Amino acid sequence: MSRPTLAVVGATGAVGSVMLELLDTRPDIWGEIRLIASPRSAGRVLTVRGKRLSVLALSPEVFDGVDVAMFDVPDEVSAQWAPVAAARGAVAVDNSAAFRMEPDVPLVVPEVNPQAARVRPRGIIANPNCTTLSMIVVVGALHRVFGLTGLVVASYQAASGAGAEGVAALRAQLAAVAGTTAGERAGDIEAALVDAGASGGPFPGPLALNVLPWAGSLRHDGYTSEELKVRNESRKILDLPDLPVSATCVRVPVVTTHSLVVHAQFASAVTADRARTVLVDAPGVRVVDNPAALDFPTPARAVGTDPTWVGRIRGSLDNPQALELFVCGDNLRKGAALNTAQIAEQVAAELAAP
Repeated sequence: MSRPTLAVVGATGAVGSVMLELLDTRPDIWGEIRLIASPRSAGRVLTVRGKRLSVLALSPEVFDGVDVAMFDVPDEVSAQWAPVAAARGAVAVDNSAAFRMEPDVPLVVPEVNPQAARVRPRGIIANPNCTTLSMIVVVGALHRVFGLTGLVVASYQAASGAGAEGVAALRAQLAAVAGTTAGERAGDIEAALVDAGASGGPFPGPLALNVLPWAGSLRHDGYTSEELKVRNESRKILDLPDLPVSATCVRVPVVTTHSLVVHAQFASAVTADRARTVLVDAPGVRVVDNPAALDFPTPARAVGTDPTWVGRIRGSLDNPQALELFVCGDNLRKGAALNTAQIAEQVAAELAAP
């Protein structure tokens, strides 16, 4: 067949912009590329792979002849339009939360469960949450060898996880407290922000010079939506429906790149050295783990890169079948755009196969 046609829905948004950057560097497998957005963005001209393309307004007709449609839009937009794309013959790869936990929609990470993408009765494939994606490639590689039996994680989530509003709020807050003594006494940060007219934005308190043990919205038993996403999505991706998972999500004053501390328990004994051997060879993973040289992953090192970075790999002091890890992943790349692009490329290869 001729090269497949790709549609990028939400091409002018934050994740969509990263997606277009990735298309410039990923393998050139696509024929026609259509850029789609809301009517207010229609007519904008963007450059992809050296070609100037006009943004099309979202409508049913724009999906005619499309083989794969990548959706980087809010949940409610995906919920309405991904089925439309599928009905017009496209495979919809959706980055929102609209379909992730639907039993007849696969939730796919190509390095972990690529086979799941082939079974898509609704013509839709879901992309996991950015926090889950920031750790699951590492956890999945270890699970294949040692058999995962439990996870306890704490996330350190960047402001960009709350969208452009979150980034703008953090930058305004940092500017407001720069050069002040804010943070030396209780209430100083809040007072400095009030004086500068800088609000908390989408956060439940000041993020500058602070951390907030909250991400998402309140759910049952005091857990947040972000914490339950880590639990439920990890279970579905790894096909371990009863896996014990406990997560605490924390927002930190970092612009982009989520980090997690992971305590992973396994069915068999595991050592740090054996884990490193597995992870060095795992696709999509970069091991940075030299404690003697103080060499380990940080958000500042991982931002703008594709792999999941892992370090501080230690065997548990109390359990020979457990590991302690620190992982970092760019939440706008592997945490969103890159994983969507990888799924789309996998589907394209499947469609091209004889």
